[in-house]
Amino acid sequence: MAAFVRACALSELEEDTPKRVELDGTPVSVVRTEGEVFAINDICSHANVSLSEGEVEDCTIECWLHGSSFDLRTGKPSGLPATRPVPVYPVKIEGDDVLVSVSQES
Repeated sequence: MAAFVRACALSELEEDTPKRVELDGTPVSVVRTEGEVFAINDICSHANVSLSEGEVEDCTIECWLHGSSFDLRTGKPSGLPATRPVPVYPVKIEGDDVLVSVSQES
């Protein structure tokens, strides 16, 4: 069973603005967009840069350095130079708490 830990408060998340958190030593970008909350590994699979510094649009997050975008639901890149997906993590909301399980990737 996946262990969920508190990442942040739901009220802290601005629409389409990634929030970087570290959970059990794993850098995670938490994003509220299109009425849902997603958690994706914060490190681009192409270059060692933070995805949370990029822009969110149409349920994707863009790497600010080289422009690759990753689907927030699957972690799959939608364009070069990235060719490998980044891990995404299960999210659940309890009251105002955003809980993420980094022990279970999808």
